[in-house]
Amino acid sequence: MTNLDHGKFARVTTIFHSLLALDVFALFFTGYAVMFNDELWWLIELMGGSTGVLAVHRLAGMTLVALTSFWIALMVLTPGGRGSFREVIPSKVDIDAMIQDVRFALGRADERHPNARQFSGYTAEDAPLLTYVGKGVIWIFSIELFLLMISGLLIWSKTGLIQIMATKTAAMAFVVFHGLLGVIMLMGVMFHIYEHGFHPAFYPVELKAFIPQDITPSYHGDSPEGTRDKTGIDRLALSPSWKWIANLMGVFVVVGIVSVLIGSIFDEGYPVPRELAVGGGPTNVLLTIGINIGILVLFVGLVLSMYGNVLRRRYEQQVRKERRETPMADGQGDD
Repeated sequence: MTNLDHGKFARVTTIFHSLLALDVFALFFTGYAVMFNDELWWLIELMGGSTGVLAVHRLAGMTLVALTSFWIALMVLTPGGRGSFREVIPSKVDIDAMIQDVRFALGRADERHPNARQFSGYTAEDAPLLTYVGKGVIWIFSIELFLLMISGLLIWSKTGLIQIMATKTAAMAFVVFHGLLGVIMLMGVMFHIYEHGFHPAFYPVELKAFIPQDITPSYHGDSPEGTRDKTGIDRLALSPSWKWIANLMGVFVVVGIVSVLIGSIFDEGYPVPRELAVGGGPTNVLLTIGINIGILVLFVGLVLSMYGNVLRRRYEQQVRKERRETPMADGQGDD
């Protein structure tokens, strides 16, 4: 009985999620190393200087285009993909759930809407795979990634961008738009890391995003009578280290987001500096610390993503071993 008992994804979805996460982290590390080149000079040096960091950023951008193209083709050409796309389309039930949740938060409803009870100990039939919040996250991230790809491709071809935008000033405004989207998405990714890595039911990593449904346990043979149809949340125990680590990471997330927002306003040449001078010198010590804390949160997210894949690999090996041993045990029983 684990938190894997609800919210299972196909193998291709879990693999795509991991690849997309790695690529987005690469885009963040390189993009913000360029944007905050004074505060993150060490990150630029680590990636081979200004030439190296820009090359990695462009490579990660092209990888994002390839991954997105693959996913769109999967959604359009395969029956499972079309079914998954239908699952993320908002419905009237989602709108009702959102309205009731707002009323619940304001003290004007006795309970949350059933469509929002993903992690509340209800049965898998009562708790949806995707709540309206999950659907919203998917749509917001998808729109942001699409706009980032288009604006990034145009910025990469500066001549074409200036021709489209008519003037250099308009072209630079488009560059600012690209940076602003990155800041907004950074906030979403930080919250995503905190929600799915430090939720008490998932800590230290949400395995359902890594272990595919074809090997996810779907039975509860060892469950007490009367609880076999539950999602398993009611039997989870808190890790002793969860409280202080979750509080610390919560502070880091807030500090990182605030620092990036302030830095994006006051850093000269926002969002792309006029001169990429490595080690040019930070102008504010507290701001420098805050921006580096934001990068630390992203690094924690990268580590958790890699850890989730390690656990997936180990679990797959365990399942294969058990499946090999099961026929042997059955054969001995027949004798």
